[in-house]
Amino acid sequence: MKQNTLVGLLTFWKNWHFRLRLDLAAKMKSCSPWKSMGASVTARPQDEEIEMTRMAVQFELEDLNMRPDPEPLLTEMIHEAAFRENTVGLHRFCPPDNIARIDREVLHAYLRNYYTPGRMVLAGVGVEHECLVQCARKFLLGVQPAWGSVEACDVDRSVAQYTGGIVKVERDMSNVSLGPTPIPELTHVMVGLESCSFLEEDFIPFAVLNMMMGGGGSFSAGGPGKGMFTRLYLNVLNRHHWMYNATSYHHSYEDTGLLCIHASADPRQVREMVEIITREFILMAGVVDMVELERAKTQLTSMLMMNLESRPVIFEDVGRQVLATQSRKLPHELCALISRVTAEDIQRVASRLLRGKPAVAALGDLSDLPVYEHIQAALSSRDGRLPRVYRLFR
Repeated sequence: MKQNTLVGLLTFWKNWHFRLRLDLAAKMKSCSPWKSMGASVTARPQDEEIEMTRMAVQFELEDLNMRPDPEPLLTEMIHEAAFRENTVGLHRFCPPDNIARIDREVLHAYLRNYYTPGRMVLAGVGVEHECLVQCARKFLLGVQPAWGSVEACDVDRSVAQYTGGIVKVERDMSNVSLGPTPIPELTHVMVGLESCSFLEEDFIPFAVLNMMMGGGGSFSAGGPGKGMFTRLYLNVLNRHHWMYNATSYHHSYEDTGLLCIHASADPRQVREMVEIITREFILMAGVVDMVELERAKTQLTSMLMMNLESRPVIFEDVGRQVLATQSRKLPHELCALISRVTAEDIQRVASRLLRGKPAVAALGDLSDLPVYEHIQAALSSRDGRLPRVYRLFR
């Protein structure tokens, strides 16, 4: 019976993002079928392929601004606000004006500088180690790349600098429906605070905290594992029927991290929605119920183990961990770290979180959005409430 084997070469792009160099999945008894990959990878772009890719990128950018789900755009905006003009705060999506400027020479220069042996890991799942080593020596050593043998330049090794701040995009969200059924006009707000890198010991407590916050959309059908007993469901979505979404996200990189809460509601209730978010941030550092803590730890462990049942995920996990830490923690080691997280750990990392300046991203009708200084003041208060605003005229 043929064995499913997954072999790939991963590279580390700058110092915070991973990019898959090539991903070759094949049913084979040995590694020999992937011998031709050195001559057929993306390092040899043809002119027509470049033009087709330009069209695909242009379409994706247009689709990004038209789709009802704003999460990718908000993620871009919250990073831009949190790390102003540096590292992970730089634009991840290609500006439309740059699409036509990217040609063969630009691609080769990028590959020459970033796709170097010191930034790569050859990972394999379902293949014997010695067989993989022999194939690597046979098909990778001494191969002349398409970009030539010119020496690579020094790449950007900047360390992420957290700045905090706000990024706002005023947009009419009343006509985002792609079908005959209209979608309610919503304003989307994401508030984030600096957490930690995945190399720090606090990474696991932050992951448990993020799982404890949980959340999701107000139209979730529920069911096992949907997080219906997380804080953002119990304290927010179940109590405030007018909120359409409340979800926690945790982004972690080599030198920094960002824990965010994304919420969406009618534009007339934006101020109240922001105050609910800031109150939930303040409550993170309060009393932690042991039942919710154990539930979050169990859910995180279950998610980890379920994901690692898939060979592609195991393959990527091996490559990413070795690229980032020069070693790999086995699943049982990660489960042990999760099980050791205590309520005091959650309170400690939450207090650390609240010491920083907030990052805010807002999209939609922002006429009732509180000013940044008021959001910062709420996150520095004891109850998370926004400063009162008195108006003589409305």
